[in-house]
Amino acid sequence: MDRREFLKISGMSFGAGALISFAPAIAAGSPAARVRNWFRRQNGEEPAPFTFAQLSDAHVGFAGPPNPTGTKALERAIDVINGLNPQPELILFTGDLTHESETPGEHAKRMKLFQSITSRLRAKKIMRVPGEHDAALDGGVLYRQFFGETHYSFDHRGVHFIALDNVSHGKPMVGAEQVAWLQRDVARFPHTAPIIVFTHRPLFDLRPDWEWFTRDGSEVLNVLAPYENVTILYGHIHRHDVHQSEHMTHYASRSLIFAFPDPATTADKKPLAFDKENPFNNLGIQIVADKGAVRVDDVELTLREFSGTNGVQQIAKPGIII
Repeated sequence: MDRREFLKISGMSFGAGALISFAPAIAAGSPAARVRNWFRRQNGEEPAPFTFAQLSDAHVGFAGPPNPTGTKALERAIDVINGLNPQPELILFTGDLTHESETPGEHAKRMKLFQSITSRLRAKKIMRVPGEHDAALDGGVLYRQFFGETHYSFDHRGVHFIALDNVSHGKPMVGAEQVAWLQRDVARFPHTAPIIVFTHRPLFDLRPDWEWFTRDGSEVLNVLAPYENVTILYGHIHRHDVHQSEHMTHYASRSLIFAFPDPATTADKKPLAFDKENPFNNLGIQIVADKGAVRVDDVELTLREFSGTNGVQQIAKPGIII
């Protein structure tokens, strides 16, 4: 059994995130069926279809160039998610919930504002990991006060979710203690178990000179290498990206504040310019669907008249087949 037989992903992202459907292909007597039975014995539930949304890099508290609209994209993303039927069962935020501040008390205010805005989400299960702007200055002390642990795991409908912290050391790394924890955490699962990791920085060397990497990411990937159905979701790079390694597919989520350019086209890491006529330009959504293979379509959001209402027009770009 390979990942295409077991873990099927479909859905759409909102500004920075994917609405993802998990739909295990389970036939009687198949390896998938044996994994299903194992999960039922181990966790009291077996793999079943569900959807969830991933959002990233809202940077609540950020204002000014290149995006003076502050939290507008985050608020729009929440409106879109709340309008879905059925509702996603999980919401994952992959870091930089807030923008850091050294002014006493200001960072706490930004975390409270993030909590206030996201409390509008209809989905009840909201999980988070920190970004460097949330946790690098104080080692995650303030983040833990508001949101709890920076790394943890949980099971949902037969899928094992792992939240990894690769920012709280003040540098792009997970750390030996957390890697050892990860080894213990996954050791109880069969190699066919579906695993979804969510973190802030990429776990591979995407663009090290732009800080788009994790120093000990290879150690994390080595721990996960024996597992055949691993999906890794991350943020930080403020753009859509798909990368395949071993049995793992890495999906980068767009930002909800501003976009970075394609590093293949420039050596200059500067945010893309803000367009006041199209304030969500380059923030967009991504659509992930399984039609025999996983297909990822990038969708750009703009503020235009659409179907007779003021809303978001979806302009699909060519998808990626992996």
